[in-house]
Amino acid sequence: MDKNFQEEQFTGIIKFTPPLYKQRYQFVKDLVGKYKPKKVADLGCADCTLLWMLKFCSCIEVLAGLDICTSIMKEKIIEHLEESELKKFPEVVFGFMAPSIVVISTPNSEFNPLFPGVTLFRHPDHKFEWNRVQFQSWALETARRYDYSVEFTGVGHPPTGMENVGFCTQIGVFVRKHPQTSESAQSEKPTEGVYKTVFEAVYPSLKDEKYLQNAVVSEVIFTAQIIKRSLLDCVMSEHEEYNDDPTERKSKLQPSMNCFSDNLGKLVVEKSMEPIVNGHVVYIPLTTIFSFPKVNQLCGTFEKLRKLIAGKVTLSSDGSAVMFNTEHENEEN
Repeated sequence: MDKNFQEEQFTGIIKFTPPLYKQRYQFVKDLVGKYKPKKVADLGCADCTLLWMLKFCSCIEVLAGLDICTSIMKEKIIEHLEESELKKFPEVVFGFMAPSIVVISTPNSEFNPLFPGVTLFRHPDHKFEWNRVQFQSWALETARRYDYSVEFTGVGHPPTGMENVGFCTQIGVFVRKHPQTSESAQSEKPTEGVYKTVFEAVYPSLKDEKYLQNAVVSEVIFTAQIIKRSLLDCVMSEHEEYNDDPTERKSKLQPSMNCFSDNLGKLVVEKSMEPIVNGHVVYIPLTTIFSFPKVNQLCGTFEKLRKLIAGKVTLSSDGSAVMFNTEHENEEN
């Protein structure tokens, strides 16, 4: 059975691992990593989860989201359009916007019989759901008309023995065949505004040093708090193990690595940089924090990490570790 599909034989309930929406998001994120676009727009962005995932992609300079209903599923949009709107969709997206790459995902109706209780459409707001032939016919004609190539794939594998139904969600990846010149782009712009702006929110760009510093400081504190909590829980457990004997406790102020979660312990062991407890003070080495992927990705270099958190995070006297005083925490506990 496929790794991202599980089926409970007796109930007939189908589960995707990871969940189908996460597979769609990851597909787009992988595509961004491959093509490295500078601008990305999510039409049907709902709660902006996909945009949040993409905000750490260093190639992106502008992220834009558009939605008219937060109940609509992210990048899956065409099945929510009325027939009259669907006819205008290619002209607006492929003709007017004309991006280099367009990703369209939509339910594959051939998969629906595998879902108990689905008699027509998967969502009450869906106006239609296409089978693979219908979607590919529409996509190929759209690609031909607007000079794009298109490749078909999907996410959500069917169970073993039912491969003939195809993916649960079918995806078309459209790539513009020829770069759009500034002259042709200008000639296609309408003389009057087609849309009226009713609300605008400018998301802070990590290319701005101030916003980058805020993001790094928040991530460093968050990461250090996780390590500190694991450390203190471990110390408390060892105190109980040795009946709070002062002699035994003194030797346990630098906990063994089995106190930490597998991932955290692996990072600390590999880098030879154990956090330590000294009385009521916890020290978390900056090298440990920098080894966490999110911090590393935001900063790029250890030197930049030190520069961005200078004066913003409480450090040890030599500046090598984040420092927490846990005296009041212990009193509360």
